Amino acid sequence: MNTPSPQPTTAIPRLTSLSHGGGCGCKIAPGVLSEILKNSSNLPIPPQLLVGIETADDAAVYQLNDEQALIATTDFFMPIVDDPYDFGRIAATNAISDVYAMGGTPIMALGLVGMPINVLPLETIGAILRGGQDVCRDAGIPIAGGHTIDSVEPIYGLVVLGLVHPSRVKKNSGAKAGDVLVLGKPLGVGILSAALKKEALSAEGYARMIAITTQLNKPGIELAKMAAVHALTDITGFGLAGHGLELARGAKLKMQLQLDQIPLLPGVLELATQGMVTGASARNWASYGAEVTLPAGISAAQQALLSDPQTSGGLLVACAPEAADEVLACFRQQGFGDASVVGRMVEGHGVEVL
Repeated sequence: MNTPSPQPTTAIPRLTSLSHGGGCGCKIAPGVLSEILKNSSNLPIPPQLLVGIETADDAAVYQLNDEQALIATTDFFMPIVDDPYDFGRIAATNAISDVYAMGGTPIMALGLVGMPINVLPLETIGAILRGGQDVCRDAGIPIAGGHTIDSVEPIYGLVVLGLVHPSRVKKNSGAKAGDVLVLGKPLGVGILSAALKKEALSAEGYARMIAITTQLNKPGIELAKMAAVHALTDITGFGLAGHGLELARGAKLKMQLQLDQIPLLPGVLELATQGMVTGASARNWASYGAEVTLPAGISAAQQALLSDPQTSGGLLVACAPEAADEVLACFRQQGFGDASVVGRMVEGHGVEVL
């Protein structure tokens, strides 16, 4: 009796092994991006366009009428984790965040899907899409369409549309001298992702990473209703220092950050000290580090956390000092227990870490 020869099996590759970078760490470095976009402002700007590319805001805003303005944004990236369902959830949460960062309410999304069809099983691709759908369901919006391509690296994200009252649009250029800065989520997602890629992340660390990156920034809707909230942005691929610098440039002020008040995910400082940092962190620092003043004695790990790319990071709020408690209460009522006052806006320019 002839014994049939064993059939060759093809192992399903790790999602992160198929991409050269993951999450918001895939972003083009700020300095390079600035060079690419330097002539884009020559395009005509209609008066209804309340927010465009001029101040590096989180989304475009177009006024429809006296009561409504349309927010439009898109975000997509390559896998930051290997679990396909978690990847879909993270990418969708990150994309929707830009609407919340403008003070808006999301109304619908379109899917952006690029997958190596001959490499990944259809079940894996389906799990990615299901993760995105579940997050959109939590946000109360449908995925109403989209576009797909067969690509070399797996890519997933969303186009997201939202609505906001024109008077409640929260640009990242509206901060005022004396404003207090409140950060909604702790830092360290990039550090955790670097440890994951090196197979050095504990199960507890992975669980924390998924929990923080799939937490929708819904407080942005209520923060937009507060007159004392002057500016709003979310901390993503350029890190706290980079997105803080955008806010400072827009307001023509200096951002002062209090190093010991910045919330961190458990264990990330130790991981950074062990060298678990992303290449994007170094690229970020090379792009804008000259505009950031650091305190004497700051460690390399602490510096890395300032430029650490935050996939689906927290909201950064600039508000009048008397409104800080109300802003913190808004965050905490919606499950953001790590929200903290991290600094203030003063006269000057750049970012100063104290």
